[in-house]
Formats: sequence, structure tokens, C-alpha cells
Amino acid sequence: MAAHISVATIDTDEPRAYWGGVFAMSLCVFTLIASEFMPVSLLTPIALELQVTEGQAGQAIAISGAFAVLTSLFISSLAGHLDRKILLLALTVVMALSGTIVAIAPNYEILMVGRALIGGVIGGFWSMSAATAMRLVPPQQVPRALAIFNGGNALATVIAPPLGAFLGSIIGWRGAFFCVVPVAVIVFIWQIVSLPSMKSERRPGTVNVFQLLKRPLVAFGMASVGHFFMGQFALFTYVRPFLETVTAVDVSTLSLVLLGIGLAGVVGTSLVGVLLIKEGLYRMLIIIPVVMAVIAAFLIVFGHSLLTTAALLGIWGMFSTAAPVGWWTWLTRSLPQDAEAGGGLMVAVIQFAITLGAVVGGVLFDLSGFQATFVASSVLLLLAGLLAARAAAIVITADTAVN
Repeated sequence: MAAHISVATIDTDEPRAYWGGVFAMSLCVFTLIASEFMPVSLLTPIALELQVTEGQAGQAIAISGAFAVLTSLFISSLAGHLDRKILLLALTVVMALSGTIVAIAPNYEILMVGRALIGGVIGGFWSMSAATAMRLVPPQQVPRALAIFNGGNALATVIAPPLGAFLGSIIGWRGAFFCVVPVAVIVFIWQIVSLPSMKSERRPGTVNVFQLLKRPLVAFGMASVGHFFMGQFALFTYVRPFLETVTAVDVSTLSLVLLGIGLAGVVGTSLVGVLLIKEGLYRMLIIIPVVMAVIAAFLIVFGHSLLTTAALLGIWGMFSTAAPVGWWTWLTRSLPQDAEAGGGLMVAVIQFAITLGAVVGGVLFDLSGFQATFVASSVLLLLAGLLAARAAAIVITADTAVN
């Protein structure tokens, strides 16, 4: 029986690779992530013009995350048998609509509607990203395709905040948000040309996202994903106050350190596809959080040294940005029949873990200082490595039983 997420061309011995579609999706990711984090550098002018507090303006990021979770959990079942190419094109249209609504928003409420729409697009896209990669390229090329997807993510994380500030100073915050619209139009046209038809072949027994958690491999894998992102963002959310108060950097040095983290992340996504093939998937899923846990501990000890801290954070950026590629690859191999449902579950877990990690890290930072936050991050990351090892053991046991 053919799986509903099999590659688009199955009539030849060597399935065709749609690399144009892969790069179109990478540009889509770049635009999405740029849209998601654009408010970070534009909160002050948004708050002034709409006559709200900066805290209220900051909720423009929170609402996009909330709608990303909701969309990721239910989009696969709601989409039914709709051709996934049509669904991706529709999401791209909504992305352009979101940018337009935010750019012309006459008040705070309309702004939040536009931000909710971009959250829905983020959740929908990432839920289908693994299944889409499996349709666009042969199985052995899926890690590379996912790395290219995440390359757009890493690049946007580096560029979006400073670009938003620069554009805002020239054409205003509304103009900065509207810049998303023409890029979304380019993505739409590129997707029409480069993406194959991806008809859904949903089987009657296809599971929903919650049923997947009954499988031990999925339960331990998702637990590892959740602990990883909690640990990552418990620390990274507060890296700026750490650098300013402990390492004692000025604003220009801070920008350089953050840029270094982002550029290291781009390098990480470029290398991780090769490492997953050479070193093995589960080995990388265990090594990455353990290395980051060690870095969190080292930052407590060496945080007063600028050069050591910058180097440690560069390594952190390389590993942390590469990790999602590994986990999306794990999803395609662990749930080849249910990649869309699994993708929805993973996006929900990641978004919730990021929020929880940031909250826990913030409470500890305020109550006990950065040391408590970084220790918590290290412990969570070590737990992520242990849970990944448990998932690996399940796979080894199952393979042994089959053989």
C-alpha cells in the first residue's frame, strides 16, 4: 500500500528531486520567520503610534505563537484530501494578507488580527514541512532538504531584527511590515512553478496528533524535543542581560556577539545534513543537547571573559540551529506514514516548550540570578539527551526483534 506522503514521482526507479521547490520553501521560511520576529525591533514605534504600552505591543509576538500551536494541531485533519500544493499556496496568500493588515492597521485590535494570521501560517507550514520534504526529494536527500528549509530560518533570525530596525528608521514600521508582501508574492509565484502536485492520499486509519503519543518511540522523542527547546530558550532568551551585566559588553559588542551566534547557526544548518549521514541520526540527537548543556555550565564559570563567552555562544548557535534539522529528520524516519500529524504534534510541542522555557528561565533569573537560569538550562538539555538515548534504545530493540 502506498503511503500518503510518498514522493510525488513513483513511476521511475530514481524519483525526481524538485530542488526548485525546496529553495522556494526555504524562501517561504525566511519570509515567515522575518515576519514573526519583525516586531522585536519595532515595538517602540508601534506602541507610540497605536497608543499602547510596549508590553502590549510585545503581545504581537505571543499571539502569533499561540495561533501557531492551534493551527499545527489541527491543520492536517482539517485539510483532509486537499492537494498540499494548493494548501501551501493558500498559506502563502494568508502570509501576504497578514503583512498587509499589519501595515494598514488603524488600531491595536486589527494589528493583532494580522499577527494571529501569521501565526496560523507558521503553524501550518512547519506542520507540513517534513512531509513536504519527503515528497520533493528522494529519501536519502531528505536531511539535506530539511537543512535548506532551516537555512532560511537561521538566516531570517540573523537578519530580521536589524533589518526591521533599519527599514523602520527609513520607511516607518508600517513600511517595514509591508515589505513582507512583495516577497510573499515572489514565493507564491515560485511555488506555482516549482512545486509538483502533492495530492493527499489519507488512509482511513490515519491517526490524529494525540493518538501518536501512545507510541513509546514518539512519546520519548517528543519528550526529548520538548526538553531540548525548554533548555535552549531558558538560557537564550536571557542571553542579552547576561552579556550586559556579567560579560559587561557595550551595545556595539553585543550586536557583534549576537551576529556571531546567528552566523554560526547558518554554518550549523549547512553542516548538519552531512553529519546526520556520517555520524548517525540518534548519535547527533544525543550529542547536540549534551554539548549545549556543557556550554551552559561553562558560561557560568567563564562568563566574565568576553572572548571565551563569544566562542562558547558561537558553538551554542551552531548546535542549537542544527538541532531542528535532526529532529525533523527523525520525524520523517520514525513516522513515514503519519508525517503530517507528527509534524503538527512537533510544532505544538516546540512552541509550548519555547514559551515554558522562557517563563521558567525568567522567573529563575529574577529570583536567583543568571546562575540558576543557566543551571536549569543545562539540566533540561541533559534530560533531552537522555530521552533521545531512550528513543534510540527503543529503535535498537525493535530492530533486534525483527531480525
